[in-house]
Amino acid sequence: MAMDLSELTPLSSTASGKEATYTSVTSFGSDPDSELDDALVAATLPRVNGVVPHLQDASEDGSTNGDDDDEEGSEVSVESLFEDTIQELDDLLHEEDPEGYTYEKVTPEEGLALRKKLRDIGPTEFCNVTIESGAITAKKLLTAFNIRPPPYLEGAPDEAYYSLLSLAISRELSKRIKLPHWNSIDDAVDLIQKSRNIIVLTGAGISTSLGIPDFRSKDIGLYSKLEHLGLSDPQEVFDIELFRQDPTIFYSVARDILPDTERTTPTHAFIYLLQQKGKLLTNYSQNIDNIESTAGILPEKLIQCHGSFATASCIQCKYNVPGELIFPDIRAGRIPRCDRCIAALRSLKAPAAMKRKRSQNGQDKKKRRFDTNSDSEDEEDYDIPAAGVMKPDITFFGEALPDKFSERLTNHDKDKVDLVIVIGTSLKVAPVSEVVPYLPSDIPQIYISRETVAHVNFDIDMLGDCDIVVSEICRRAGWDLQHPMIPKDQEVSVVCQDPENAPHRHRFHEIKKE
Repeated sequence: MAMDLSELTPLSSTASGKEATYTSVTSFGSDPDSELDDALVAATLPRVNGVVPHLQDASEDGSTNGDDDDEEGSEVSVESLFEDTIQELDDLLHEEDPEGYTYEKVTPEEGLALRKKLRDIGPTEFCNVTIESGAITAKKLLTAFNIRPPPYLEGAPDEAYYSLLSLAISRELSKRIKLPHWNSIDDAVDLIQKSRNIIVLTGAGISTSLGIPDFRSKDIGLYSKLEHLGLSDPQEVFDIELFRQDPTIFYSVARDILPDTERTTPTHAFIYLLQQKGKLLTNYSQNIDNIESTAGILPEKLIQCHGSFATASCIQCKYNVPGELIFPDIRAGRIPRCDRCIAALRSLKAPAAMKRKRSQNGQDKKKRRFDTNSDSEDEEDYDIPAAGVMKPDITFFGEALPDKFSERLTNHDKDKVDLVIVIGTSLKVAPVSEVVPYLPSDIPQIYISRETVAHVNFDIDMLGDCDIVVSEICRRAGWDLQHPMIPKDQEVSVVCQDPENAPHRHRFHEIKKE
């Protein structure tokens, strides 16, 4: 079946002619050929730096105009139909394939070349020289866009993959275009040395060398260790509604992510060094361990996007205390209670029969009405009913991010930033994941982490242990990055694994001395 990509009609273009807006209507009816043709039409919708084109006749709430809105086969967007599937497949990329499920894949080098060809020749010609020419199947081509062909389509004709492929192409074209003149490690060093307003966006990867687990790493990440809790999604540990219903779930794992307030990493020291050299505009941290503050990052330079353990509040009366006051309870596996609530209830002289014994695991159990040893029990061994639970001031799923996050980004940083460095995060959690595409696309972007990300085009990728990467960067810059975790006379190997297709991607390894 031929892929007709000619149905797009330009609505408008900017004065510069660099951007055009298009409309397309995708109808899903009984004709499978029409469905697949229209799916590929959607692939050519141009987007610039994440700007999504509008669908014709669509109202603001996503419904279509006309008298048959409720009829089957109404006009819908391919993207809205498949975006959840693509997100799910993205999350599966770093997992092992299901047992017995095999499929053809392109190599990483082939994938890079194919994505480059898409941008060079455009989606229409790209489909012609790949799918239409028979050079590659749609199923295999999906893997060039870091998408695993879904097992539920196994055995289906190749045309069944067209709709998903169309979204993959559309999403690829929506990404920021890499700046071609920044590629080498020397380029990265030069950018860091010359820049004066650097945004550093950090994630859990900068703290793992202290033994604090990240969240998504296979087998060793926090989420991979939560299967025993029986949650449908490990992220529910940080769900605010679930916390209100049963705080024991969060506190059963909180001790594993509780920070050691006295230690930092070389990466934290690197960010502090940027501050000391007058280069740090803002450190947007997704971490809740508050180690940035320990490292000396000034409050006016630090946005803790997801809150931190630095303070804690009662979920009932909002009483706020320094976070370290609840650390002993967390480390002991107890649920910390609000002292002010307890004091207020005790001042009411609640009857002894209303008191409940505090169990060792923090859960309340009813005290027997007649207890011959009750007179000898210490009053402090009891919790008063309705005393509030203390919650670290971490932003849980279901809670709004601090106002200063968006205020700082939109009103201060966007027009000042001259370099973006992303360290130790896969950029999967919104809205922090939207910071990078929100910033001006002509600002250079550097990525430092163990592995690449598929959904953002950074200008320079420096892959490996974050501490090793930043220490080598500082050595090449002639900066003295001092930290006890950096070995004396450290030697680092840096290799560009694919100079032809990815001259901007470099792998760092520490050379072990015998």
